[in-house]
Amino acid sequence: MKLKRIDFQATDGVPLNGLLHLPENKTNTVVIALHGMSSNCFKYREQVIAKKMTQKDVAFFGFNNRGSELMKYLKREKQDGETEHLLGGTSFEDVLESYHDVKGAMIQMLHLGYTNIYLQGHSLGATKVLYTYTKLKEKQETDLLSHIKGIILLSLVDIPNMLVLGLGDKKYKVMLEHAKNLIANGKETDFMPQDAFIHPISAKAFLRYSKENSQIDFARYSETDYNFPELNAVECPLFMRWGDTGELISQPAEDLINNLKQKLQNKKQDIAYIPGADHSYSEKEERLAEEIWNFIAENCKERNNRIPKIPS
Repeated sequence: MKLKRIDFQATDGVPLNGLLHLPENKTNTVVIALHGMSSNCFKYREQVIAKKMTQKDVAFFGFNNRGSELMKYLKREKQDGETEHLLGGTSFEDVLESYHDVKGAMIQMLHLGYTNIYLQGHSLGATKVLYTYTKLKEKQETDLLSHIKGIILLSLVDIPNMLVLGLGDKKYKVMLEHAKNLIANGKETDFMPQDAFIHPISAKAFLRYSKENSQIDFARYSETDYNFPELNAVECPLFMRWGDTGELISQPAEDLINNLKQKLQNKKQDIAYIPGADHSYSEKEERLAEEIWNFIAENCKERNNRIPKIPS
């Protein structure tokens, strides 16, 4: 397996970078991977998945989106040639801007010759993948959509519900009002109280997850009458996984899986949990990688009976 650093721009001008894992044989198939909160593209889990993919002649591109790490400075190149300085990282990001990151990564991979794309996301990265796919459909970006051959969602979290459960209903309402007051006074980048979240978070980011979340609130597992319209709108093969130990879900993993299997209509869905796995799939990375590969292999078998290769 070879590694190549890739520098590219999100479609709104933010410079990003990542690592492209290359198989020995040239291919037109790539997995684009998005990390979760305060994380990055260098996780051991991604290394294991990348190794499995490249052994099977599939490239793997993990990149640091604008929400990587906890906090950092970003630059955005505007159309008038000016450079805008921004605060980035999980503490400050607006998850809706991930659309520009994912779209930019897709355009870069297409430029490199990867015409079959699998979008993979872990935790908040899974939210970003599904949001981007939904946005591409809303904007009728059929050309880009035609290159997406599968969606891979790892530990998709119901973020608003987990916030309420973690804080308790009374404290949640107090924190919500605090965030609103900060923003009303022009202090959207000010930090929330330390116990508002699992890590330092700005009022802007807290409000996006807790209240102004209509565009990303599509993992409402605890609502018995919710029919998951965004997930049901996925037209390509769909892969979803969770763990059952220390996972960020409010019900047993088996119940969650059974509920989704009943409600999701995708005929090429592969939905399950990995026994003994936690939210990060610690010590279960090999099994996760194998299951992702089996999903891709089955999909490619139906399309072409093989992973398409480009002659060297």
